[in-house]
Amino acid sequence: MTKYQPVPLEFTRIDQGQQRRRAREFFEQCNCRRTVREYSDQAVPREIIDDIIRTAGSAPSGANKQPWKFVVVDDPEIKRKIRLAAEAEERESYDHRMPDSWLADLEELGTDWHKEFLEVAPYLIVVFKEKYRVELGIQKKNYYTDESVGIACGFLLAAIHNAGLASLTHTPSPMNFLREILQRPSNETPFLLIPVGYPAEKAVVPDIDRKPLEEILIRNIQSTP
Repeated sequence: MTKYQPVPLEFTRIDQGQQRRRAREFFEQCNCRRTVREYSDQAVPREIIDDIIRTAGSAPSGANKQPWKFVVVDDPEIKRKIRLAAEAEERESYDHRMPDSWLADLEELGTDWHKEFLEVAPYLIVVFKEKYRVELGIQKKNYYTDESVGIACGFLLAAIHNAGLASLTHTPSPMNFLREILQRPSNETPFLLIPVGYPAEKAVVPDIDRKPLEEILIRNIQSTP
């Protein structure tokens, strides 16, 4: 067992004026992020994608086991295989698996089983969670994998938007075809499929609102006597 060896925290304290400004600016930046389904095929420098992945990899995780892998796909043939497999699952879901209430909710967003963006976007980032890890041939446990990978995906989406790119969180169900196409080991489970690139010149998005602060923030909780 490795002995606990702490190091000094690197932390820069800023004044409250800067805190307020940075908090507001970051909110305004994130608040304009939208899920995009229409992409340009314009190339994106690979080093930008690498730095985005570095940001995702900086997320906290259970016992610092970092139970994630990010597979970046830019090969047209592989993207087409992923699109065809995803559309097959999505068509089955739209035609047979989803209840009417779900289909009604999706109709408001204008979605269907067609997923052209999986081929058009210059990159697909496929996030895998490691159910367990293997070290020197020995299977070892990871902790809070769903929570850890979910947090990393939040970092990933924020980093994509911060870099001036568009994205979409796609979860065809089931997703095991991704492990097969990308030849990932059995201890990895597909978690999220994210096309990344520039939006198409005339891209449109649904006219939606986000819940106001009053609906999502609970203030002034008092203890029970």
